[in-house]
Amino acid sequence: AAGVRGFTVAASGDILPENRVLANGVAAAAAGARYDFGPLFAHTAPFVGAAALAICHLEVPLGWPAQRVGAYGRSLTANRLLGPAELAPALAATGYDRCSTASNHSYDLGEGGIDSTLAMLDAAGITFAGTARSPEESAGAAAPFVVNGVRVSHLAWSVATNTELPATWRFHYTPRSTARVLAEVAAARAAGAEVVIVSVHVGREHEFAPIAIDRAFVDALTASGAIDLVIGHGPHVIQPLERVNGTWVFWSVGNLVSGMGEPGDPRYGPDARDGLLAWADVRVGTDGAVTVEPTAVVLCNMVGTRTVWAALPALADPATPPAVREELAACAARATRIVGRVH
Repeated sequence: AAGVRGFTVAASGDILPENRVLANGVAAAAAGARYDFGPLFAHTAPFVGAAALAICHLEVPLGWPAQRVGAYGRSLTANRLLGPAELAPALAATGYDRCSTASNHSYDLGEGGIDSTLAMLDAAGITFAGTARSPEESAGAAAPFVVNGVRVSHLAWSVATNTELPATWRFHYTPRSTARVLAEVAAARAAGAEVVIVSVHVGREHEFAPIAIDRAFVDALTASGAIDLVIGHGPHVIQPLERVNGTWVFWSVGNLVSGMGEPGDPRYGPDARDGLLAWADVRVGTDGAVTVEPTAVVLCNMVGTRTVWAALPALADPATPPAVREELAACAARATRIVGRVH
């Protein structure tokens, strides 16, 4: 319709640079380089790059160039983890514009880990929300940016932390209280945001549906009427797409890439290799009314290589190798059982 403006957004799940992922990054690297993660994401780049706004989720902090990668001891509940700086340019080359950085691992390496993560994203030209280096940067996360002529704000929050908590401006953490989240949403609207997207790191691991406390949390957020789309991640498996108080909610988009779900893995089954690219067409009418039409694009990690494929397009391509096709068919079937209609 004349006067209607809009854009497409695509958001993916947890990036976990675990042993299998790191090993393949080493194998792909040129002489003299530590890692090259470009090949891991190459099959998804046409889809990520096609979105006007593409959002990733960094589950763990990124280190400085040459900083040791991996576990830095234990927190109360898990390993403290640091990912490689080389992930940031690979994500930028894949087409990501922005990352959410609020998760239970955000403060694994303290303030230094937040600082290095955001410096690496800056260097790659990727914006972010969820952690910050100063109170001003934290407050600025709500500021709208323009996508195809539409003023958009993207906010990121986590309901969990594995570690002690820093100053509130450092890490957007909420124990499922809506007050701080809705205050930031209100700040975004006051700054002129026409569309507000909220990433939330929620859920209980390996649950295939939202748990009651997360449903109550998201219900209270969407009841405000001020949020246009919710992207959930955290359970490491796919959960349904559902409309809550008129707002579309991707309850969990699963993992984008991880080392989970290896054959014989006692903790994570093959469904931990499945994810979604939460795709949505967003339109703003002449009266300011926002409409969102969501689509779930199935993404799949290959067992050995950890490369990520968009399942249905690859299955439709006769050039897709038979071994890959077999894994993709199983992944797509698992995802369809959870989400229903997928792409």
